Amino acid sequence: MQNIIPRLAAVHDISGFGKCSLTVVLPILSAMGIEVCPLPTAVLSTHTGGFGDYTFLDMTDDMPKIIDHWKSLDIKFDAIYSGFLGSPRQVDILIDFIEKFKHDKLLTIVDPVMGDHGKLYSTMTDEMVEKMRKLVANASIITPNFTEAALLLGEECVTGAVSDDLVFSWAKRLADLGAAQVVITSVMSDDNEMYVVIYDKQTGAAKKIYCKYTQGVFHGTGDTFTSVLSARLLHGDSLEAAAQTAANFVSAAIAETVKYPGITTRDGILFEKVLANGL
Repeated sequence: MQNIIPRLAAVHDISGFGKCSLTVVLPILSAMGIEVCPLPTAVLSTHTGGFGDYTFLDMTDDMPKIIDHWKSLDIKFDAIYSGFLGSPRQVDILIDFIEKFKHDKLLTIVDPVMGDHGKLYSTMTDEMVEKMRKLVANASIITPNFTEAALLLGEECVTGAVSDDLVFSWAKRLADLGAAQVVITSVMSDDNEMYVVIYDKQTGAAKKIYCKYTQGVFHGTGDTFTSVLSARLLHGDSLEAAAQTAANFVSAAIAETVKYPGITTRDGILFEKVLANGL
């Protein structure tokens, strides 16, 4: 039986404060007409960027039990979308999850959350980078930021502007790891603005996606972008159209957030204000 609305399994952590992971994924995808089934990878009091003494509950041992229960219920997913993983072993669990629920139209979206601004996140290790390369080989679409693209390719994690030739070549090399489509976010232009690069292995075409740029750095923008992208893809948009919608949404949320000077980088973006106006 076909799902009444698209059903997506969201393999992310729950960070109680900071507007990222499932606290972003669930409201955005639900508001965009997607049924979301969360598979928590970890439960944290806050996200790991800019907060000290956060709590961290590793859900690795529980994930296979949840997956097996879903399988026993014969639940069908239209997409599996992963983000922050709490341990290297979760990569193998996630690959097994994909295999168990695979069908011809299953969309597997991997946001290889590992780092940003040229460095790894505090909970990430070289082992996780190696494991993430294995995971992206099982994805339909991957959405690394520029730092994560460098990590996956074993390149130097440079910051600042890069040439079109370099980022386009990186997108192709990332697709060679296995994914049919690649989206690289947070690419810096010569005039210090950000853009997104998309690449489709079937056509061999790479393209830059622009949106109105607002100066401001906030956690959770990657989760926001890929959530909007995933929803639009499940509703039948092309990769280019979905990426443009996602980029515009993040841009609008940042523009709304910077109106309030008391909001800091670690607080995240006011995506709710944009979401309330509809997409």
